Amino acid sequence: MGLEEVEISCLPGNAGLFCWMDLRSLIKEPTFEDEMALWHVIIKEVKLNVSLRSSFHCVEPGWFRVCFTNMDDATVEVALRKIQTFVARTKKGEAPLKNKPWQRKLQLSFWSQTYNDGLIS
Repeated sequence: MGLEEVEISCLPGNAGLFCWMDLRSLIKEPTFEDEMALWHVIIKEVKLNVSLRSSFHCVEPGWFRVCFTNMDDATVEVALRKIQTFVARTKKGEAPLKNKPWQRKLQLSFWSQTYNDGLIS
């Protein structure tokens, strides 16, 4: 999956639309609190939605479920780069970036059109 580049292993799978990512090396202590703190950083800083192991009754802290259903290849690549950058920086002991390289200035625009069709009852 490309996580090996930053020394993150995943459980081998034989099918499915998700994988189990091992981030035990990124938590200080194998506790629910430390795992939850890491999860909050991944959600808020990295902007990736991964699932806590406790949501799926996994007993060992530090495992996260990564679902790649409904993602095209380009989206998977972006997500992979985000987690690679985060893990590499975290393992080096670097603080999270204030201006993250993977974030762009996003702007929403809405297109609207007025229809003047009459209603038939």
